[in-house]
This record gives sequence, C-alpha cells and structure tokens, in this order.
Amino acid sequence: MSEPQSSQPFFSIEKIYVKDLSLEIPNAPQSFLEREAPTVDIQLHHNSTAVEDGVYQTVLTVTVTAKVKDKTLFLVEAAQAGIFGARNLPQSELEAVLGIACPNILFPYVREVVSDVVTRAGFPPVVLSPVNFEAIFQAQRAQQAAAEPAVQIITPGMSH
Repeated sequence: MSEPQSSQPFFSIEKIYVKDLSLEIPNAPQSFLEREAPTVDIQLHHNSTAVEDGVYQTVLTVTVTAKVKDKTLFLVEAAQAGIFGARNLPQSELEAVLGIACPNILFPYVREVVSDVVTRAGFPPVVLSPVNFEAIFQAQRAQQAAAEPAVQIITPGMSH
C-alpha cells in the first residue's frame, strides 16, 4: 500500500504580492534636466520566515539608486513577497526551496514592479538582469561552513 498523500513532499504558491514599495525623487524637478548618464546601484536581498506550520513567507527586496555625481536622481525600494506552502521536506531541501526556488519565483514580479515604477516616475526603465539565486545560496552555504569552527570531540579518560 502506498504512503498516504499527507506524507508526500509538497510545495505550493499560495499568494504573491507587493509588500512594500517606495519611490523617492529628492532633487526633482532639477533631476529631469540632467543630461549626464546616471550610475545605477542595485542591491538585492531576501529572507524567509515561517508563518505557520508548513507555510512560509519569502520577501525579495530590491533597492535601486540612480545618481549623477553626488546627486540622487531616484531611489526605488520594492519588496515583493510570496506565501508558500512547503511540507514534508527534509530541512536541507526546505532551506534550498526557500533560498532558491522562492526568490526565483518572486524575481520576475519585482523586476516588473521596479521597471514600471521607474518609468511612471518619468525616467527610462531599469530592467534588472537575471540573478542566479542558486549560486548565491551555495556561496552563503560555503561562507557559513568556513565560518564554523572545527569541532573536536574529546572524551575524558581516553588516551590517544
């Protein structure tokens, strides 16, 4: 007899939404008269938290800052969130799902939000380049492993 469905690994997308969105144009209207091409800095981070048993929220936040010299043309911060169901997964697989799959699902949405809000603000669209969340996840794992001190087990009364 096969195992009951409730013990099968399960993953679902429950909801995708914009959790937070901010746009600042601190030097308007002068910023619209600027002829020099801006430098654009893009910061990206994500985190996941348990909402309830088997339900997680992942938030992917992108901050885009465009500057000409020392003047900010615009600053956009978009937090794209998703609620995901994930049950019956080993901890290592759950961490990979939350660190790779969920941000990959959210990225196209936050990419569209950023491009849209920058365009609506009167600037040329900013199109975010693809992101390899698996490489980021693996690099974070390697960094954590390198930071953990080696554990030596010493048993009292035993001589070596």
